[in-house]
Amino acid sequence: MSEKSEKAKELFKQGYNCSQSVLGVFCEELGMDFETAVKISSSFGGGMGRMREVCGTVSGMFMAAGLAFCTQENNKAKQYEIVQELARRFKEKNGSIICRELLQGIESSTSPKPSERTEAYYKKRPCIELVADSVEIFEEFLKENQTVQTK
Repeated sequence: MSEKSEKAKELFKQGYNCSQSVLGVFCEELGMDFETAVKISSSFGGGMGRMREVCGTVSGMFMAAGLAFCTQENNKAKQYEIVQELARRFKEKNGSIICRELLQGIESSTSPKPSERTEAYYKKRPCIELVADSVEIFEEFLKENQTVQTK
């Protein structure tokens, strides 16, 4: 496991949501301060506002991709190609990019009130491992595509 994926897991354990944990480990090298990154990604945890739609880790990875690869010359089609490739890799590893499908078999309320982070929470939910997966997928993609717009 990479240093960044370990750091992302630590952020998740500190109470940051899944999306914040992913974007948070890439933000500074991609030109954004941590405070801004966690504010921007705050609404995407729990599959977008805990509605169990697109996994927050995937959303965090997509936000990092925007910071890394979007330029004035980079048209929407190229950016969407990047997003689709990242989604493909995540889905290949985890079977889906949809939060409710990833939590299948686990009670996954869509109440806006987050579940308490207990030892039992971490044992039954795959979220912390999905955080690590998204970070590792994005790290690999960055290495393959060295044209990153870093700070």
